[in-house]
Amino acid sequence: MASPLYPPSSNEIRAKRRDLAPDIQAAFDAFSQRVFSEGALSVKTKEIIALAVAHVTQCPYCIKGHTRSALRAGATPQELMEAIWVAAEMRAGASYAHSTVSLTTMDEGEAAAKHH
Repeated sequence: MASPLYPPSSNEIRAKRRDLAPDIQAAFDAFSQRVFSEGALSVKTKEIIALAVAHVTQCPYCIKGHTRSALRAGATPQELMEAIWVAAEMRAGASYAHSTVSLTTMDEGEAAAKHH
């Protein structure tokens, strides 16, 4: 993942982030720990969801971290790939669904052109 666009994460970067806003970092850490703790959804399920969302948001750091966390929580590579395919379909589905905006606008444009 080392590239000019996405430098590797490091302990130094994490420390700098914490040093620049320690209270906010602590709140974020507590929030994250709570979100990913066992609840109505298992940790494994939450990590699979997080991996799918990370692919939709296209965060390489999240993809890497949640892949590792999901595997540690007992997810299989097949489950993770299936979740990634769900994410891909949802991303494509959103473009398909949003075509309604363009199609409606086209219809409005045609109707306006007929009245001139």
